[in-house]
Amino acid sequence: MKLRDLLGQDVLGNDATIEPAVAALEVTGVALDSRAVRPGDLFFALAGSKTDGARFIDAAIAAGAVAVVGDHAPEACKVPFIAVANPRRALALAAGRFFPSQPATIAAVTGTSGKTSVAAFTRQIWERLGHASASIGTIGLVSPKRTVYGSLTTPDPIALHRQLDEIAREGVTHLAFEASSHGLDQYRLDGVRVSAGGFTNLSRDHMDYHQTVAHYLAAKLRLFRELVAPGGAAVISADHDCSAEAIEAAKGRGLRVMAVGRNGDGAGEGIRLTEATVEGFTQKLTVQHRGKGYAIRLPLVGEFQIENALVSAGLAIGTGSDAAKVFARLEHLEGAKGRLERVGERNGAPIFIDYAHKPDALVKALQALRPYAKRRLVVVFGAGGDRDVGKRPIMGEIAADNADGVIITDDNPRSEKPEAIRAAILATAKGAREIGDRAAAIRTAIDELQDGDALLIAGKGHETGQIVGSEVLPFSDHEAVAAALASRIA
Repeated sequence: MKLRDLLGQDVLGNDATIEPAVAALEVTGVALDSRAVRPGDLFFALAGSKTDGARFIDAAIAAGAVAVVGDHAPEACKVPFIAVANPRRALALAAGRFFPSQPATIAAVTGTSGKTSVAAFTRQIWERLGHASASIGTIGLVSPKRTVYGSLTTPDPIALHRQLDEIAREGVTHLAFEASSHGLDQYRLDGVRVSAGGFTNLSRDHMDYHQTVAHYLAAKLRLFRELVAPGGAAVISADHDCSAEAIEAAKGRGLRVMAVGRNGDGAGEGIRLTEATVEGFTQKLTVQHRGKGYAIRLPLVGEFQIENALVSAGLAIGTGSDAAKVFARLEHLEGAKGRLERVGERNGAPIFIDYAHKPDALVKALQALRPYAKRRLVVVFGAGGDRDVGKRPIMGEIAADNADGVIITDDNPRSEKPEAIRAAILATAKGAREIGDRAAAIRTAIDELQDGDALLIAGKGHETGQIVGSEVLPFSDHEAVAAALASRIA
Protein backbone atom coordinates (compact mmCIF):
# COMPACT_ATOMS: atom_id res chain seq x y z
CA MET A 1 0.00 0.00 0.00
CA LYS A 2 1.27 3.45 -0.90
CA LEU A 3 1.84 5.97 1.88
CA ARG A 4 -0.55 8.40 0.16
CA ASP A 5 -3.31 5.81 0.54
CA LEU A 6 -2.82 5.73 4.32
CA LEU A 7 -2.51 9.47 4.93
CA GLY A 8 -5.30 11.32 3.16
CA GLN A 9 -6.21 14.99 3.43
CA ASP A 10 -8.48 14.24 6.40
CA VAL A 11 -5.30 13.36 8.28
CA LEU A 12 -2.90 15.93 6.85
CA GLY A 13 -5.23 18.93 6.77
CA ASN A 14 -6.46 20.85 3.76
CA ASP A 15 -3.27 22.84 3.26
CA ALA A 16 -0.74 20.07 3.82
CA THR A 17 0.91 18.06 1.08
CA ILE A 18 3.38 15.19 0.84
CA GLU A 19 6.19 15.21 -1.70
CA PRO A 20 5.37 12.85 -4.60
CA ALA A 21 8.37 10.61 -3.92
CA VAL A 22 7.36 10.24 -0.27
CA ALA A 23 3.69 9.72 -1.14
CA ALA A 24 4.72 6.87 -3.45
CA LEU A 25 6.58 4.97 -0.71
CA GLU A 26 5.43 1.40 -0.32
CA VAL A 27 4.19 0.73 3.22
CA THR A 28 3.79 -2.86 4.42
CA GLY A 29 2.53 -2.20 7.94
CA VAL A 30 1.82 0.35 10.66
CA ALA A 31 3.32 0.44 14.15
CA LEU A 32 3.23 2.56 17.30
CA ASP A 33 5.75 0.50 19.29
CA SER A 34 9.32 0.63 18.00
CA ARG A 35 9.85 -2.91 19.29
CA ALA A 36 7.11 -4.15 16.96
CA VAL A 37 8.39 -2.40 13.83
CA ARG A 38 9.07 -4.61 10.81
CA PRO A 39 10.83 -3.63 7.56
CA GLY A 40 8.50 -1.48 5.47
CA ASP A 41 6.40 -0.19 8.37
CA LEU A 42 5.12 3.35 8.87
CA PHE A 43 6.00 4.33 12.46
CA PHE A 44 3.79 6.66 14.51
CA ALA A 45 5.69 8.55 17.22
CA LEU A 46 3.02 9.30 19.83
CA ALA A 47 3.54 11.43 22.91
CA GLY A 48 2.29 9.64 26.05
CA SER A 49 1.89 10.52 29.70
CA LYS A 50 5.14 8.77 30.63
CA THR A 51 7.30 9.03 27.54
CA ASP A 52 7.49 10.58 24.07
CA GLY A 53 7.45 8.29 21.07
CA ALA A 54 9.93 10.61 19.35
CA ARG A 55 12.61 9.10 21.61
CA PHE A 56 12.22 5.81 19.74
CA ILE A 57 12.34 7.08 16.18
CA ASP A 58 15.95 5.95 15.66
CA ALA A 59 15.09 2.47 16.99
CA ALA A 60 12.10 2.27 14.67
CA ILE A 61 14.22 3.28 11.68
CA ALA A 62 16.89 0.74 12.62
CA ALA A 63 14.15 -1.91 12.63
CA GLY A 64 13.10 -0.96 9.11
CA ALA A 65 10.56 1.87 9.32
CA VAL A 66 10.35 3.62 5.93
CA ALA A 67 8.74 6.81 7.27
CA VAL A 68 7.64 8.41 10.55
CA VAL A 69 4.50 10.32 11.51
CA GLY A 70 4.41 12.67 14.51
CA ASP A 71 3.51 16.16 15.66
CA HIS A 72 7.07 17.47 15.92
CA ALA A 73 10.04 16.51 13.80
CA PRO A 74 13.32 15.48 15.42
CA GLU A 75 16.47 17.42 14.70
CA ALA A 76 17.54 14.76 12.26
CA CYS A 77 15.58 11.92 10.72
CA LYS A 78 17.05 9.40 8.30
CA VAL A 79 13.67 8.67 6.69
CA PRO A 80 10.82 10.98 5.62
CA PHE A 81 8.98 12.58 8.55
CA ILE A 82 5.34 13.61 8.10
CA ALA A 83 4.13 16.19 10.61
CA VAL A 84 0.44 16.07 11.53
CA ALA A 85 -1.56 18.01 14.11
CA ASN A 86 -3.09 14.90 15.70
CA PRO A 87 -0.86 11.82 15.40
CA ARG A 88 -3.24 9.64 17.46
CA ARG A 89 -6.13 10.25 15.10
CA ALA A 90 -3.79 9.84 12.13
CA LEU A 91 -2.77 6.42 13.46
CA ALA A 92 -6.38 5.28 13.90
CA LEU A 93 -7.39 6.40 10.41
CA ALA A 94 -4.29 4.85 8.85
CA ALA A 95 -4.93 1.57 10.70
CA GLY A 96 -8.49 1.60 9.40
CA ARG A 97 -7.25 1.96 5.85
CA PHE A 98 -4.55 -0.68 6.23
CA PHE A 99 -7.14 -3.12 7.66
CA PRO A 100 -10.16 -2.03 5.59
CA SER A 101 -12.74 -4.74 6.24
CA GLN A 102 -15.33 -4.14 8.99
CA PRO A 103 -18.65 -5.76 9.93
CA ALA A 104 -21.51 -4.05 8.11
CA THR A 105 -23.35 -3.19 11.34
CA ILE A 106 -21.37 -1.81 14.29
CA ALA A 107 -22.78 -0.57 17.59
CA ALA A 108 -20.57 1.12 20.19
CA VAL A 109 -21.58 1.70 23.81
CA THR A 110 -20.08 4.14 26.29
CA GLY A 111 -20.83 5.11 29.90
CA THR A 112 -19.31 4.47 33.32
CA SER A 113 -21.08 1.20 34.11
CA GLY A 114 -22.80 -1.40 31.97
CA LYS A 115 -20.66 -1.31 28.82
CA THR A 116 -19.62 -4.95 29.02
CA SER A 117 -23.17 -6.16 29.64
CA VAL A 118 -24.65 -4.00 26.87
CA ALA A 119 -22.08 -5.24 24.35
CA ALA A 120 -22.70 -8.86 25.36
CA PHE A 121 -26.50 -8.46 25.36
CA THR A 122 -26.53 -6.77 21.96
CA ARG A 123 -24.42 -9.57 20.53
CA GLN A 124 -26.78 -12.18 22.03
CA ILE A 125 -29.87 -10.45 20.62
CA TRP A 126 -28.35 -10.35 17.15
CA GLU A 127 -27.26 -13.99 17.42
CA ARG A 128 -30.79 -15.10 18.27
CA LEU A 129 -32.05 -13.09 15.31
CA GLY A 130 -29.77 -15.12 13.04
CA HIS A 131 -26.88 -12.72 12.50
CA ALA A 132 -23.21 -13.67 12.70
CA SER A 133 -22.32 -11.47 15.66
CA ALA A 134 -19.37 -10.53 17.85
CA SER A 135 -18.50 -8.28 20.78
CA ILE A 136 -15.26 -6.59 21.83
CA GLY A 137 -14.52 -5.12 25.25
CA THR A 138 -13.17 -5.67 28.72
CA ILE A 139 -13.66 -9.43 28.53
CA GLY A 140 -12.00 -9.56 25.12
CA LEU A 141 -13.29 -10.70 21.73
CA VAL A 142 -16.28 -13.04 21.52
CA SER A 143 -17.19 -14.17 18.01
CA PRO A 144 -18.73 -17.25 16.36
CA LYS A 145 -15.34 -18.74 15.54
CA ARG A 146 -13.25 -17.79 18.57
CA THR A 147 -13.06 -16.17 21.97
CA VAL A 148 -9.92 -14.20 22.80
CA TYR A 149 -9.68 -12.89 26.35
CA GLY A 150 -8.15 -9.43 26.72
CA SER A 151 -7.45 -6.75 29.33
CA LEU A 152 -8.21 -3.40 27.65
CA THR A 153 -11.77 -2.14 27.30
CA THR A 154 -10.83 -0.43 24.03
CA PRO A 155 -7.74 -1.92 22.28
CA ASP A 156 -5.13 0.29 20.59
CA PRO A 157 -6.12 1.34 17.04
CA ILE A 158 -3.88 -1.17 15.27
CA ALA A 159 -5.11 -4.12 17.35
CA LEU A 160 -8.71 -2.93 17.05
CA HIS A 161 -8.71 -2.46 13.29
CA ARG A 162 -6.83 -5.74 12.80
CA GLN A 163 -9.55 -7.51 14.81
CA LEU A 164 -12.32 -5.80 12.86
CA ASP A 165 -10.72 -6.86 9.59
CA GLU A 166 -10.23 -10.44 10.77
CA ILE A 167 -13.75 -10.99 12.08
CA ALA A 168 -15.30 -9.37 9.01
CA ARG A 169 -13.32 -11.75 6.79
CA GLU A 170 -14.54 -14.60 9.01
CA GLY A 171 -18.12 -13.66 8.20
CA VAL A 172 -19.15 -11.49 11.17
CA THR A 173 -21.79 -9.01 10.03
CA HIS A 174 -22.78 -7.47 13.39
CA LEU A 175 -20.43 -6.15 16.08
CA ALA A 176 -21.07 -4.53 19.47
CA PHE A 177 -18.10 -3.04 21.28
CA GLU A 178 -17.24 -0.99 24.33
CA ALA A 179 -16.09 2.60 23.83
CA SER A 180 -14.12 3.62 26.91
CA SER A 181 -13.42 7.23 27.82
CA HIS A 182 -9.69 6.57 27.38
CA GLY A 183 -10.27 5.07 23.94
CA LEU A 184 -12.47 7.96 22.85
CA ASP A 185 -10.19 10.64 24.29
CA GLN A 186 -7.14 9.05 22.65
CA TYR A 187 -8.85 8.69 19.24
CA ARG A 188 -8.49 4.90 19.24
CA LEU A 189 -11.94 4.45 17.68
CA ASP A 190 -11.58 6.90 14.82
CA GLY A 191 -11.96 5.14 11.50
CA VAL A 192 -14.49 2.63 12.85
CA ARG A 193 -17.74 2.84 10.88
CA VAL A 194 -20.18 3.08 13.80
CA SER A 195 -23.85 2.59 12.88
CA ALA A 196 -25.27 3.28 16.35
CA GLY A 197 -23.99 4.54 19.69
CA GLY A 198 -25.28 3.72 23.16
CA PHE A 199 -24.94 5.66 26.43
CA THR A 200 -25.62 4.04 29.80
CA ASN A 201 -24.75 6.43 32.66
CA LEU A 202 -22.00 8.58 34.15
CA SER A 203 -20.55 8.50 37.66
CA ARG A 204 -17.15 9.00 39.30
CA ASP A 205 -14.43 6.97 37.60
CA HIS A 206 -10.96 7.38 36.09
CA MET A 207 -10.27 10.58 38.02
CA ASP A 208 -6.59 9.61 37.86
CA TYR A 209 -6.82 10.32 34.09
CA HIS A 210 -9.56 12.90 33.53
CA GLN A 211 -9.00 16.30 35.11
CA THR A 212 -12.69 16.84 35.87
CA VAL A 213 -16.04 15.09 35.54
CA ALA A 214 -16.81 17.53 32.71
CA HIS A 215 -13.71 16.32 30.84
CA TYR A 216 -14.77 12.72 31.49
CA LEU A 217 -18.25 13.37 30.07
CA ALA A 218 -16.87 15.25 27.06
CA ALA A 219 -14.70 12.24 26.21
CA LYS A 220 -17.76 9.98 26.33
CA LEU A 221 -19.80 12.33 24.15
CA ARG A 222 -17.21 12.21 21.34
CA LEU A 223 -18.99 9.01 20.35
CA PHE A 224 -22.07 11.02 19.35
CA ARG A 225 -20.45 14.29 18.36
CA GLU A 226 -17.90 12.78 15.99
CA LEU A 227 -18.00 9.01 15.50
CA VAL A 228 -21.51 7.66 14.91
CA ALA A 229 -22.22 7.84 11.18
CA PRO A 230 -24.53 10.63 9.99
CA GLY A 231 -28.13 9.47 10.29
CA GLY A 232 -27.15 6.74 12.74
CA ALA A 233 -28.96 5.94 15.99
CA ALA A 234 -28.09 7.27 19.46
CA VAL A 235 -29.56 5.06 22.19
CA ILE A 236 -29.40 6.95 25.47
CA SER A 237 -30.52 5.93 28.95
CA ALA A 238 -32.79 8.82 29.92
CA ASP A 239 -32.80 8.33 33.71
CA HIS A 240 -29.61 10.14 34.76
CA ASP A 241 -28.47 13.70 35.46
CA CYS A 242 -26.27 13.75 32.36
CA SER A 243 -28.84 12.15 30.03
CA ALA A 244 -29.98 15.53 28.70
CA GLU A 245 -26.40 16.43 27.71
CA ALA A 246 -25.98 13.14 25.87
CA ILE A 247 -29.29 13.61 24.07
CA GLU A 248 -28.34 17.17 23.14
CA ALA A 249 -24.98 16.02 21.76
CA ALA A 250 -26.70 13.43 19.59
CA LYS A 251 -29.35 15.86 18.36
CA GLY A 252 -26.65 18.40 17.55
CA ARG A 253 -25.15 15.86 15.15
CA GLY A 254 -28.53 15.05 13.59
CA LEU A 255 -28.60 11.47 14.90
CA ARG A 256 -31.80 9.50 15.49
CA VAL A 257 -32.23 9.76 19.25
CA MET A 258 -33.76 6.79 21.08
CA ALA A 259 -34.30 7.65 24.76
CA VAL A 260 -34.79 4.52 26.89
CA GLY A 261 -35.74 3.88 30.53
CA ARG A 262 -38.39 5.17 32.91
CA ASN A 263 -38.07 8.56 31.25
CA GLY A 264 -37.78 7.05 27.80
CA ASP A 265 -39.81 7.97 24.75
CA GLY A 266 -42.40 5.20 24.56
CA ALA A 267 -44.51 6.98 21.96
CA GLY A 268 -41.66 7.44 19.49
CA GLU A 269 -38.47 5.59 18.60
CA GLY A 270 -37.37 5.20 22.21
CA ILE A 271 -38.34 2.64 24.86
CA ARG A 272 -40.23 3.56 28.02
CA LEU A 273 -40.13 1.29 31.08
CA THR A 274 -43.58 1.47 32.69
CA GLU A 275 -43.37 -1.35 35.23
CA ALA A 276 -40.75 -3.61 36.81
CA THR A 277 -41.22 -6.24 39.52
CA VAL A 278 -38.79 -8.79 40.98
CA GLU A 279 -39.79 -12.45 40.63
CA GLY A 280 -37.11 -14.64 42.16
CA PHE A 281 -33.96 -14.30 40.11
CA THR A 282 -35.88 -12.74 37.21
CA GLN A 283 -37.65 -9.42 36.65
CA LYS A 284 -41.01 -8.86 35.00
CA LEU A 285 -41.02 -5.75 32.79
CA THR A 286 -43.58 -3.80 30.84
CA VAL A 287 -42.24 -1.45 28.18
CA GLN A 288 -43.66 0.79 25.46
CA HIS A 289 -42.18 1.44 22.04
CA ARG A 290 -43.91 3.44 19.31
CA GLY A 291 -47.08 3.44 21.44
CA LYS A 292 -47.26 -0.34 21.72
CA GLY A 293 -46.82 -2.30 24.96
CA TYR A 294 -44.61 -5.36 25.48
CA ALA A 295 -44.36 -7.74 28.46
CA ILE A 296 -40.89 -9.16 29.11
CA ARG A 297 -39.51 -11.60 31.68
CA LEU A 298 -35.85 -10.58 32.05
CA PRO A 299 -33.70 -13.43 33.45
CA LEU A 300 -31.28 -11.09 35.23
CA VAL A 301 -30.86 -9.70 38.75
CA GLY A 302 -30.67 -5.96 39.48
CA GLU A 303 -32.46 -2.84 38.30
CA PHE A 304 -29.30 -1.68 36.53
CA GLN A 305 -29.54 -4.75 34.30
CA ILE A 306 -32.89 -3.43 33.10
CA GLU A 307 -31.08 -0.32 31.90
CA ASN A 308 -28.44 -2.44 30.18
CA ALA A 309 -31.05 -4.64 28.52
CA LEU A 310 -33.07 -1.68 27.23
CA VAL A 311 -29.99 0.06 25.80
CA SER A 312 -29.11 -3.23 24.08
CA ALA A 313 -32.63 -3.56 22.70
CA GLY A 314 -32.43 0.02 21.45
CA LEU A 315 -29.15 -0.67 19.65
CA ALA A 316 -30.62 -3.72 17.94
CA ILE A 317 -33.79 -1.85 16.94
CA GLY A 318 -31.81 1.23 15.94
CA THR A 319 -29.74 -0.83 13.52
CA GLY A 320 -32.75 -2.31 11.78
CA SER A 321 -34.01 -5.27 13.82
CA ASP A 322 -37.74 -5.83 14.36
CA ALA A 323 -38.85 -4.46 17.75
CA ALA A 324 -41.18 -7.31 18.72
CA LYS A 325 -38.53 -9.90 17.91
CA VAL A 326 -35.89 -7.95 19.85
CA PHE A 327 -38.04 -7.71 22.98
CA ALA A 328 -38.77 -11.44 22.77
CA ARG A 329 -35.03 -12.15 22.69
CA LEU A 330 -34.50 -10.26 25.96
CA GLU A 331 -36.07 -13.22 27.75
CA HIS A 332 -33.06 -15.35 26.78
CA LEU A 333 -30.22 -13.03 27.83
CA GLU A 334 -27.30 -14.43 29.79
CA GLY A 335 -25.30 -12.15 32.06
CA ALA A 336 -21.73 -11.31 31.11
CA LYS A 337 -19.08 -13.16 33.09
CA GLY A 338 -18.41 -11.52 36.45
CA ARG A 339 -21.32 -9.09 36.13
CA LEU A 340 -23.57 -9.80 39.13
CA GLU A 341 -23.04 -13.45 38.28
CA ARG A 342 -24.50 -16.07 40.64
CA VAL A 343 -21.69 -18.57 41.12
CA GLY A 344 -22.93 -20.82 43.93
CA GLU A 345 -24.48 -20.99 47.35
CA ARG A 346 -23.75 -22.20 50.88
CA ASN A 347 -26.41 -23.08 53.43
CA GLY A 348 -28.98 -21.72 50.99
CA ALA A 349 -27.21 -18.35 50.75
CA PRO A 350 -26.47 -17.22 47.15
CA ILE A 351 -22.97 -16.05 46.22
CA PHE A 352 -22.45 -13.40 43.52
CA ILE A 353 -19.35 -12.07 41.76
CA ASP A 354 -19.39 -8.60 40.26
CA TYR A 355 -16.81 -6.37 38.57
CA ALA A 356 -17.96 -3.34 40.64
CA HIS A 357 -14.77 -1.38 41.32
CA LYS A 358 -16.19 2.14 41.44
CA PRO A 359 -18.65 3.78 43.86
CA ASP A 360 -21.72 3.85 41.64
CA ALA A 361 -21.29 0.25 40.54
CA LEU A 362 -20.80 -0.95 44.12
CA VAL A 363 -23.94 0.73 45.44
CA LYS A 364 -25.98 -0.57 42.49
CA ALA A 365 -24.77 -4.14 43.03
CA LEU A 366 -25.52 -4.04 46.77
CA GLN A 367 -28.95 -2.54 46.24
CA ALA A 368 -29.70 -5.13 43.58
CA LEU A 369 -28.91 -7.95 46.01
CA ARG A 370 -30.77 -6.53 49.02
CA PRO A 371 -34.05 -8.33 48.10
CA TYR A 372 -32.18 -11.66 48.23
CA ALA A 373 -30.81 -11.13 51.75
CA LYS A 374 -33.56 -11.94 54.25
CA ARG A 375 -30.92 -12.03 57.01
CA ARG A 376 -27.50 -10.48 56.20
CA LEU A 377 -26.00 -8.99 53.03
CA VAL A 378 -22.22 -9.45 53.09
CA VAL A 379 -19.66 -7.85 50.77
CA VAL A 380 -15.97 -8.59 50.18
CA PHE A 381 -14.05 -5.96 48.20
CA GLY A 382 -10.94 -3.79 47.95
CA ALA A 383 -9.60 -1.11 45.59
CA GLY A 384 -6.94 -1.03 42.90
CA GLY A 385 -3.59 0.62 43.42
CA ASP A 386 -2.22 3.43 41.24
CA ARG A 387 -5.77 4.53 40.46
CA ASP A 388 -8.22 7.16 41.70
CA VAL A 389 -7.48 7.34 45.44
CA GLY A 390 -10.48 9.57 46.13
CA LYS A 391 -12.98 6.78 45.54
CA ARG A 392 -11.62 4.55 48.33
CA PRO A 393 -13.29 6.27 51.32
CA ILE A 394 -16.44 6.73 49.23
CA MET A 395 -16.63 3.00 48.60
CA GLY A 396 -15.97 2.24 52.26
CA GLU A 397 -18.92 4.37 53.28
CA ILE A 398 -21.13 2.82 50.60
CA ALA A 399 -20.31 -0.67 51.86
CA ALA A 400 -21.01 0.25 55.48
CA ASP A 401 -24.33 1.88 54.55
CA ASN A 402 -25.60 -0.84 52.23
CA ALA A 403 -24.28 -4.13 53.65
CA ASP A 404 -24.65 -5.87 57.00
CA GLY A 405 -21.17 -7.39 56.92
CA VAL A 406 -18.08 -5.95 55.24
CA ILE A 407 -14.68 -7.54 54.67
CA ILE A 408 -11.98 -5.30 53.18
CA THR A 409 -9.35 -7.17 51.21
CA ASP A 410 -6.83 -6.63 48.40
CA ASP A 411 -7.78 -6.01 44.79
CA ASN A 412 -4.89 -5.19 42.40
CA PRO A 413 -2.48 -3.23 44.64
CA ARG A 414 0.01 -2.68 41.82
CA SER A 415 2.90 -0.53 43.11
CA GLU A 416 1.11 0.72 46.23
CA LYS A 417 1.28 -0.83 49.69
CA PRO A 418 -1.85 -3.01 50.06
CA GLU A 419 -2.27 -2.09 53.72
CA ALA A 420 -2.40 1.61 52.84
CA ILE A 421 -5.18 1.01 50.32
CA ARG A 422 -7.14 -1.05 52.82
CA ALA A 423 -6.68 1.63 55.50
CA ALA A 424 -8.17 4.31 53.22
CA ILE A 425 -11.29 2.19 52.75
CA LEU A 426 -11.51 1.14 56.39
CA ALA A 427 -11.44 4.77 57.51
CA THR A 428 -15.08 5.12 56.47
CA ALA A 429 -16.25 1.49 56.53
CA LYS A 430 -17.46 1.39 60.12
CA GLY A 431 -17.53 -2.11 61.57
CA ALA A 432 -15.67 -3.66 58.64
CA ARG A 433 -13.08 -6.40 59.04
CA GLU A 434 -9.70 -6.47 57.32
CA ILE A 435 -8.39 -9.66 55.68
CA GLY A 436 -5.68 -8.76 53.20
CA ASP A 437 -5.36 -12.17 51.54
CA ARG A 438 -8.21 -12.17 49.02
CA ALA A 439 -8.64 -15.94 48.94
CA ALA A 440 -8.77 -16.03 52.75
CA ALA A 441 -11.29 -13.19 52.79
CA ILE A 442 -13.55 -15.02 50.35
CA ARG A 443 -13.17 -18.28 52.27
CA THR A 444 -14.04 -16.57 55.56
CA ALA A 445 -17.13 -14.91 54.12
CA ILE A 446 -18.37 -18.20 52.66
CA ASP A 447 -17.69 -20.12 55.88
CA GLU A 448 -19.92 -17.73 57.81
CA LEU A 449 -22.90 -17.78 55.45
CA GLN A 450 -26.24 -18.87 56.89
CA ASP A 451 -29.65 -19.43 55.38
CA GLY A 452 -31.11 -16.03 54.50
CA ASP A 453 -27.74 -14.41 53.77
CA ALA A 454 -26.37 -13.22 50.41
CA LEU A 455 -22.70 -12.62 49.55
CA LEU A 456 -21.24 -10.18 47.02
CA ILE A 457 -17.58 -10.48 46.02
CA ALA A 458 -16.80 -7.25 44.21
CA GLY A 459 -14.01 -5.63 42.24
CA LYS A 460 -12.38 -8.19 39.97
CA GLY A 461 -15.26 -9.89 38.19
CA HIS A 462 -13.96 -11.86 35.21
CA GLU A 463 -10.26 -11.20 35.90
CA THR A 464 -7.90 -14.15 36.22
CA GLY A 465 -4.87 -12.33 37.65
CA GLN A 466 -3.94 -10.10 40.56
CA ILE A 467 -1.44 -7.31 39.89
CA VAL A 468 1.07 -7.04 42.71
CA GLY A 469 4.01 -4.75 41.99
CA SER A 470 4.89 -5.35 38.35
CA GLU A 471 3.78 -9.00 38.41
CA VAL A 472 0.43 -10.49 37.44
CA LEU A 473 -0.17 -13.40 39.79
CA PRO A 474 -2.77 -16.05 38.91
CA PHE A 475 -5.99 -15.33 40.79
CA SER A 476 -9.68 -15.75 40.02
CA ASP A 477 -12.61 -14.92 42.28
CA HIS A 478 -14.48 -17.74 40.55
CA GLU A 479 -11.77 -20.25 41.41
CA ALA A 480 -11.50 -18.92 44.97
CA VAL A 481 -15.25 -19.42 45.48
CA ALA A 482 -15.12 -22.91 43.97
CA ALA A 483 -12.19 -23.87 46.20
CA ALA A 484 -13.92 -22.54 49.32
CA LEU A 485 -17.14 -24.41 48.55
CA ALA A 486 -15.26 -27.61 47.71
CA SER A 487 -13.39 -27.51 51.03
CA ARG A 488 -16.73 -27.30 52.88
CA ILE A 489 -17.93 -30.48 51.12
CA ALA A 490 -14.72 -32.45 51.61
